[in-house]
Amino acid sequence: MTSPATTSAAALTVGAPNPSVPTAVLRDLRALRARIRALAPGELAVHLLTAGLFAVLFAKPFMLLLDAWWTDSNSGHGMLLAPLSLWFVYKSGIVKGAAPNHGVGMAMIIAAVLFRYAADLAVELFVMRGSMIMALGGLVVWYAGFRQLLHWWLPFTLVSLSIPIPEVILNTVALPLQFTASKIGAALLAWREIPVMMHGNVINIPGQQLFVAEACSGLRSLTALLSLGVLLGALFLDKWPTRVLLILIAIPIAILINGVRVFLTGFLILFVSPEMGQGFMHTSEGMLMFGAAFVITAAVAWALGHLEHMVRRRPHSLELHG
Repeated sequence: MTSPATTSAAALTVGAPNPSVPTAVLRDLRALRARIRALAPGELAVHLLTAGLFAVLFAKPFMLLLDAWWTDSNSGHGMLLAPLSLWFVYKSGIVKGAAPNHGVGMAMIIAAVLFRYAADLAVELFVMRGSMIMALGGLVVWYAGFRQLLHWWLPFTLVSLSIPIPEVILNTVALPLQFTASKIGAALLAWREIPVMMHGNVINIPGQQLFVAEACSGLRSLTALLSLGVLLGALFLDKWPTRVLLILIAIPIAILINGVRVFLTGFLILFVSPEMGQGFMHTSEGMLMFGAAFVITAAVAWALGHLEHMVRRRPHSLELHG
């Protein structure tokens, strides 16, 4: 499947000047407005009715999702992923040969509405929020077919990754991550010949005690780094195996970096100041470590892209030698 970057590059006319992004967007908006004006009144009314029904049916899941992005620190990356998803929808455009599939599209929409109200009755927020994404996918299939939905796999994947994880899964995953981060941090402190005694997620060092709380489990950085792995894979890698490999590599990177963060916190508390483990300094340290995790993941993406290039060139080299 063609990546968004490749699609947009292929769409440019050879030899034609590449307009600036604002100019291209304004041009496309004018073209869209002209197409809307060209619609028959009945067809326009159907489109407006569809948009209105979608807004009414999924207003609550939409507001709940916005609230989670704004207030939940584990889901804040959705504020970035949602605009990026819209941008990739715009850049990818409509795939050649797209055709409506009313049967599958209607089935997806009906299922999404049923999930939405069943989740509302059961107070299950994850399914309720996800039903909105499913309904959007159904509308895409209704108007442009399943092939178009596959063409827009990246924006739909990014938006899906921005939906907050259910509390049951969150609580199940957070505790092992806390213990893992504690073990890595304690091992690094011991490597620096600092006396360490660990009890679960509590690390005792001379005169101080580190408590690796749920917020420090690394789950927040893990979910954000997985989303960035999907994004980097789509932009810089061509093959699905290497994209999946990048996502798999991002998981241990996030876990290891969080363990290093625990080590640095203990080291700075012991040798600099106890205040280094609190407030702004602790938050800044977390942001710095996530930046390091992002740089490492980007470097892995570059290396995998280079590997793909070498594999592509190898058959050509063999043909020349043959």
